[in-house]
Amino acid sequence: MNNDNNSTEDSNERIAEAPISKTSSLDSLDNLDALSQYIKSTKGTREGRAIPPLEKWHPEDIADMDLTIKANGEWWHEGGQMTRESLVSLFATILWKEENNGITEYFLKTPVQKIRIQVEDAPLLINDVGIVHEDDMSWLEFTTTTGDVVRLDDEHSIVLKAYNSNKSDSNDSDFNNSDFSESDQANQMSTADDVADFQELASTEQVRPYMMVRNGLTALIGRNTFYHLTEIGVLSEDNGKTILTLQSGGQSYSLSMPTD
Repeated sequence: MNNDNNSTEDSNERIAEAPISKTSSLDSLDNLDALSQYIKSTKGTREGRAIPPLEKWHPEDIADMDLTIKANGEWWHEGGQMTRESLVSLFATILWKEENNGITEYFLKTPVQKIRIQVEDAPLLINDVGIVHEDDMSWLEFTTTTGDVVRLDDEHSIVLKAYNSNKSDSNDSDFNNSDFSESDQANQMSTADDVADFQELASTEQVRPYMMVRNGLTALIGRNTFYHLTEIGVLSEDNGKTILTLQSGGQSYSLSMPTD
């Protein structure tokens, strides 16, 4: 399976061994222009939107940047929204997640420095899903706003996880409280016949659909994309639960949640 997120082994080795640019010092990477120039200068011969081998980089220097990825997928720097999509997509290629003493932290990672940023919900946002055919096989293919392309399979599963809307302004959210509710089955997808069913399940804590993308990073499945999934899949009822069955890569994925 071809995946836009994976670079070739040779390209990975070239970028991993690329020398540190003399024009970029440790003190200068925590601003947007310097970081952008550094990423471009070390890109080497990687083609397209290949993800660099972040797992091979072990920088000791850590800095902080006033950059926040909002719950609706927008990137904000020093109080203003970053509107240059090319710049956001470039920075998304070096997103890195770490668990430190039970706390999840996000960074923009380079070979010489990790720059800590803030993420309100998921660092990536899926805004499109379609069916692709390859070698007599059909796949559900998802695309993020920053250019990641993943297919539904065992390694890129869909999960349901509670999101506390009090963490940020609920108006910034792609989902409203009427879309999802808290469920004991946080590892399953919430589905319903229509929006009215979601409204009956409203609560302070939302349950949202997420998908694993890369390097431990998850993407929130946007509301319109999620509704499209219910149209692509097959809805059925079983013991008081609404079941959404999706087909991808010759496998069936059943996602369910109680309807009462």
